[in-house]
Amino acid sequence: MTGKVALVTGAGSGIGRATALRFAEKGASVLVSDISEATGAETVKLIEDAGGKASFFKADVSDPAQVEAMVKSTVDTYGKLDYAVNNAGIGGEANTTADYSLEGWHKVIDINLHSVFYGLKYEIPAMLAGGGGAIVNVASILGLVGWAQAPAYVTAKHGVVGLTKAAAIEYAQAGIRINAVNPGFIETPLLTDAGIVPGSDLYAFIASKHAMNRLGTADEVGKMIVLLCSDDASFVTGVPFPVDGGYTAQ
Repeated sequence: MTGKVALVTGAGSGIGRATALRFAEKGASVLVSDISEATGAETVKLIEDAGGKASFFKADVSDPAQVEAMVKSTVDTYGKLDYAVNNAGIGGEANTTADYSLEGWHKVIDINLHSVFYGLKYEIPAMLAGGGGAIVNVASILGLVGWAQAPAYVTAKHGVVGLTKAAAIEYAQAGIRINAVNPGFIETPLLTDAGIVPGSDLYAFIASKHAMNRLGTADEVGKMIVLLCSDDASFVTGVPFPVDGGYTAQ
């Protein structure tokens, strides 16, 4: 991927950081975006310390104006956009549907679904101007199956899968491939903040839901994302890829 340019949202930690590091390892220049300047700067430093090239852009992806500015900054900084990963997201509150707060619903939908639409809206024209590219939207196994007490998250991630398929069809002949990854439960700050930590009963319960009886790592998802962006996946578009240790196979 030497000479290529990648944009990764939510790249300050977890899957986003692992993906940004993987792109840089493959030779791409990376625009690291996150709402946190501190963690975003850490990712940039990790890339630069390993001999890669990266820069940071702070963005709240639920704001379309900031997403537009983020994409513009990528093109202004590196001259083009070859790969984009719409990864930023939150877990949201845990509650049954009838008791779910309106504020919580809108927050999850804004950050986990609307942001992906905003990303596509501004990334696609930038890629068309450069002759094509590849986009990966980060969904979840909960974009394929349900989960109690997560109605907003499940709805948003199902929406990401549908949006991915629609956009992939629209731009398949224009040189832009658009896919999704659907991770199982991955060891990231999103889970540790929810109390899903090694050694806990909750961790063991969640692990048992996967055929491999373990949680995945951010690096395992990042490798799939970068593979889907690469020329090795040149005939692949419009597909939600489970990276879930066999969760959805059962």
